[in-house]
Amino acid sequence: MPAMDAIIQDLTRRGAGLLAWLRAWRGFGHFAAVAIVEALTPASYNNATRSVVQKQIYFTAWQILPTFTVFSAVLSFVLIQIVVDTARNYGFAQHALEASVRILVLEILPLLTALFVGLRSGAAINTEVALMVVHNEMKALEDTGVDPMRFEFIPRVIGGVISVLALTAVASAVALVLAYLAVYGFQAWSVHEYNRVMGNIFNLPVIAMLWAKVFAFGLAVTVIPISEGLAAPAGKLFFVPISVLRGMVRLFFVLMLVEVLSLVLKYI
Repeated sequence: MPAMDAIIQDLTRRGAGLLAWLRAWRGFGHFAAVAIVEALTPASYNNATRSVVQKQIYFTAWQILPTFTVFSAVLSFVLIQIVVDTARNYGFAQHALEASVRILVLEILPLLTALFVGLRSGAAINTEVALMVVHNEMKALEDTGVDPMRFEFIPRVIGGVISVLALTAVASAVALVLAYLAVYGFQAWSVHEYNRVMGNIFNLPVIAMLWAKVFAFGLAVTVIPISEGLAAPAGKLFFVPISVLRGMVRLFFVLMLVEVLSLVLKYI
């Protein structure tokens, strides 16, 4: 019965892989829930945690703010011009502003910000946490009475979420200004019409869904790298790049999943 044995071995291997995959995602969900609860607990905050939050915001958002602003402005300008010119060519010029804002501010810029932060800071956080586990620094902290979750990881999650929210707000503000200039030019006579269109786009449900999505992005770019780093085996330095690669793949998957779910809720 070699064929049957091969089938059983294959099913066993696939089942073990599925269980490992489910355990990993359960770990992400558990860590995210703990992070949210700790972040909402006033006792979690002291001078040490505030310092870590400030440093995380500085390295994640402040350092890249000029580069990110220029990049998002150039991208927004190009996409707005494409949308405006296409709308005018097909006789839909009256919808050019609304289409530009919906495409950029509601969809592209939040996802772009999360990818930007994830590639720059998420990979670094994943590497740092994995190295801490490999070198048994986690156990050393626990032995000295320091809670790594409260003093190392939760502040990073809070800083990451704030950074994604702030960078998204900056990029969106730049895009809104560029959209006005592309459609109406350098004059203030159309501000009333512009405000009317913005009011039609940004109603309360849309704003709530937008910031919920950005908040989910902010959680993902910190929670997934930290969770993946914590899953690294102690004493195995070669596993660190594997951990980072897995973290980035899973981060990309979650970001795409959040984006698709938001599109389904809005348009289907």
